[in-house]
This record gives sequence, C-alpha cells and structure tokens, in this order.
Amino acid sequence: MATLPEETHRLAFPSLPDLENPAYVSYGKTHHEACAHHVKETYDAKRVYIVASGSLSKNTDEVDKLKAALRDRVVDDVLEATKDAKERGADCIVTIGGGSLSDGAKAMLLFLANDVTSVDAIYGLAERIPRSGSSAFARSKAIPIIAPTMPLLCIPTTLSGGEFSHFTGGTDPKNNLKLTMGHPFCGPRLLIFDPALSITSPEWVWLSTGVRAIDHAVETFCQTNVPDEDVDKASLDAFKSVVLNLLITKRDWTNEEARLKSQLGVNSAMIMLKKDILPGASHGIGHQLGPFGVGHGETSCILLPAILKWNAKVNGKKQEQLKTVMWQESPIREVLQARGLAEKNSDAGDALDAIFRELGMPRSMAEKNIGRDQFDSLAENSLKDAMTKANPRPVKTKADVVEILGMCAG
Repeated sequence: MATLPEETHRLAFPSLPDLENPAYVSYGKTHHEACAHHVKETYDAKRVYIVASGSLSKNTDEVDKLKAALRDRVVDDVLEATKDAKERGADCIVTIGGGSLSDGAKAMLLFLANDVTSVDAIYGLAERIPRSGSSAFARSKAIPIIAPTMPLLCIPTTLSGGEFSHFTGGTDPKNNLKLTMGHPFCGPRLLIFDPALSITSPEWVWLSTGVRAIDHAVETFCQTNVPDEDVDKASLDAFKSVVLNLLITKRDWTNEEARLKSQLGVNSAMIMLKKDILPGASHGIGHQLGPFGVGHGETSCILLPAILKWNAKVNGKKQEQLKTVMWQESPIREVLQARGLAEKNSDAGDALDAIFRELGMPRSMAEKNIGRDQFDSLAENSLKDAMTKANPRPVKTKADVVEILGMCAG
C-alpha cells in the first residue's frame, strides 16, 4: 500500500505480525490528508460515515477539513448512527475524537454486520459474544456471530488507548455494572495520529487520559504472570515516554513533539491487549466508578498509587524499576523533589501521587463526591470484574476492595 510523502505508516505492533485483523498507525501528515489517502488507496471505500466529537464539530473546523478531504465519499457525521449508516449504505466508518466515539463505532460494526436494530437484539447479541475475561480473546471463528467486514479508521484526540482494542462496552443501568464484549474484527484497521489536532482536546481530558495510559503501562509491567521481555520493554518504554511528555505538555500546551511521543507511548502500552494480558485492580475497580461520573483517566489518577502500595508485597521489584525510571529522568526528578520526595525513602506510589498532583488531577474519591457509604456496592461490583480478578495480589473479598478504596477516600 502506498504511503504519502513524510508519512510513517506501519503495523501498530511490529513484533506481532500475525495478529488477526492487525491495526496500522499513521503519523507525519495531517489527519485529513492521511485519512483521505487511505480511504481511497488502501480501503477503496466509497461512502464514509464520520462519527465525530460534538465539540470538534461545533467549536473547530477539523471535521469540515476531514469532510473536504474525503469529498464525495462522506455520508454523514451523526453521532448515534447505526440505523442511519445502514440506510445510507456506508462502507467505512471514521471516528474523530475521544475513546467513547471509537467504542461506539466498534459497536456499530457489530450491529451492522448482525442486523441489530433494537435494545433486545443488543442483549441477544451480547449473549453470544465473549465479554470481559479470558474468553474475550477468542479467535473470530470461535464466536458464533457474523464477523464485521467494514473498515474502521480512528483519529484519536486523547490518550486513553481504547482505539487499539477490539472491545466495546457499556453500563447496565439496572445495577451500574460495566460489561464489555469484543470481536477481533471490531478493532480499527488504521489509527491516525495528528498531534496538532490533539491540541483541541481540553486540558483535563488530555492529561487524565494520559494518566490512563500510564495505568495501562504500569499494571501491565507489574503483572506477575509468565515473564515476557517484549511486553516488559514495551510497557516500561511507554511508561517513561508518557510520564515525561505529559509533564512537558502540562507546561507547554502546544508542544507537538511531546504530544506525538505521548501518542506513540500509548501505542506501545497497548501491546497488553494483543498479548492477552489483563491489567489489575486499578482498572477493575475503576470500571465501577464510571457510572458515578468519574472518567476513565480520573479513576486511574485516584486509584493507581493506592493499588501500587497494596500490591507492593508481591511485585515490589517491578515497582522499584518504575521508581528508578522516574528518578533517572531529570524533568521528572525535579517534580518529585519539588513535591518533597527523596528517592531513598519513597516508593513508586509516592512518585506517581506527586506526578498526578503536578498535573492537577483528582487524587481522592471525595473529590468526585463518592463517600464511604458507597464503598460496599462499589466493592461488590468490583469483585465481578475480570481485571480485578487478574490483580497480581489476589483481591478476594469485599473487605479487600474497601481497604483499597479507603486508601484513596480523601
């Protein structure tokens, strides 16, 4: 497939060339140039359905630029769009914005392929699709539904990393329990990084989703299952890159080099999904905070330092490596020292606490108006989450979860 001048176009995970439905990444050109080129030359799509952030549509001309570049291939940019996309004969979906849009588009692929047009049909489909847990990594032939064939291209403006996943999810309003389901061909074919576009993201969104990327890297690196040098290197490199470059963008908002390095760090961190590695309790407990209005990135800001301290007895050596990485980088070390830490008598959790405070992120449940009276229900739902079950130090009881929540109650 032909690339544009000055464009980098490569496998998202070069060390894993045999993935089912492998994703590619593109960077070096504007999002609209890269998208228009690959829609035509790589995917031969004729009718493109754009799922766009409302704020990007209303407050910037970025979506208009994308439409202009795609020209007569554009169908529409309606947000809640499965039926509309089907009626308009879309043969490609492009998302531009945050992770919730790509999640929605992945669900659209499933619904379009399986003619799902009602809530009841969604529940019926979900029963046949692997949900969160080891079965979520099933190969497509083992999943008794029609596999999506429509290409999905994602242009992310945040650092959450959800675009690299073939999972989509939602919250059951009956019990506030978040469930996920996935199919290998729900994942995007191409992710386009445009650091200039990411400047349109609100500061708290960019920084908090960056912390989510840090959480991906940390919980992957700190797992105690079978050692994997490829995963360890990718997650540690991602950790260093995202921490360092988030601090840079906090001080220098329009620094496009730091933004691209952050995006590439997210790419590295998400190798966990392709290696069938589940993160731990920061993710598992964090999922249950979503229905209380806490964003994904904010859950990581609140929970991750406490999770590290709670897990230290089983993965302390790995945490020491994280700590060393932070203290070796002078821009990070300066922040830690300014926040009153000394290397010899602090740990990785202390360092991340200082960094998250430097970024201006929430650090307690109280800051998000979640009181101790809600801990029991949060704990009960957390124990059902596959990522809580995958925590390196087993989370066995409600009391374990309540103990963790108490560490970040505020």
